[in-house]
Amino acid sequence: MSRSTISTFQLFAAFPDEETARTYLEGRLWANGVTCPECKGKERITTRKNGYYRCNPCKLDFTIRTGTIFERSHVPLHKWVYAMYLVVTSRKGISSLQLGKEIGVTQKSAWFMLQRLREACSQNSDKLRGIVEIDETFIGGLERNKHEADKLRRGRGSVGKTPVLGMRERGGRVKAMPLSGTTREEIQNAIHRNVEVGSTVCTDEHAAYNDLGGLFFTQHRVNHSANEYVRGMASTFHNVSVKHIGRYVDEFTFRLNEGNVKRHTIDRLNSFVDAVAGKRITYQEVIA
Repeated sequence: MSRSTISTFQLFAAFPDEETARTYLEGRLWANGVTCPECKGKERITTRKNGYYRCNPCKLDFTIRTGTIFERSHVPLHKWVYAMYLVVTSRKGISSLQLGKEIGVTQKSAWFMLQRLREACSQNSDKLRGIVEIDETFIGGLERNKHEADKLRRGRGSVGKTPVLGMRERGGRVKAMPLSGTTREEIQNAIHRNVEVGSTVCTDEHAAYNDLGGLFFTQHRVNHSANEYVRGMASTFHNVSVKHIGRYVDEFTFRLNEGNVKRHTIDRLNSFVDAVAGKRITYQEVIA
């Protein structure tokens, strides 16, 4: 077995129950001591039973779940840890049907868990820098495969699909986001929000990338129509997603950034746990 991987059996041995998972999560999220999720204080906190704490200054009773994606979930914490393990180790992602069978919950509960986990994967605001490869793709079913009542009848190609813009730092991080369109203004605004001024951007010859270089960036372009996919240091990047597209894109982006198989499984799991705080989302927010 690879030294960078732990098996499912080893994971179950490490986190066999709620208590071991709670201890692990507290150690990651409260590395410097138990912290009140309301006032962020560490003083005058009383330990109670079953993982509960009382912040005496603000009178809040809380657990490690409070203010995280685990809040108000009846799913035991060791099942949450296993679900995170599956997300960071599954190369193509995991379905709600599969997750439900793996941890013994309904598909509806598993679906909501996955949406919460994807919420934790949301991307930070740090800008990409250096050499950044940029490309766009369209996500959605083919018109010919849709039910007659669902067909838009506006042509082929990108009709009825959602554009997703992907940006990859050469040898580094990835950012991706769904867009409402592929106009020059929308694409270039997204690039300026996510790429540091002075970077080198590598794009194709889509008109939306015209005049991207100059004052803010150095630009290199490839010509796909001439069957060209690399020119010097320029290449392409695609990130693919399906329904609930924003969170799905975040999940795949997180996996690309934090899920490198060269990193030990525990390190990848730790990165996931570190991201769950402050990411609580309710069922009504998900289905809205």
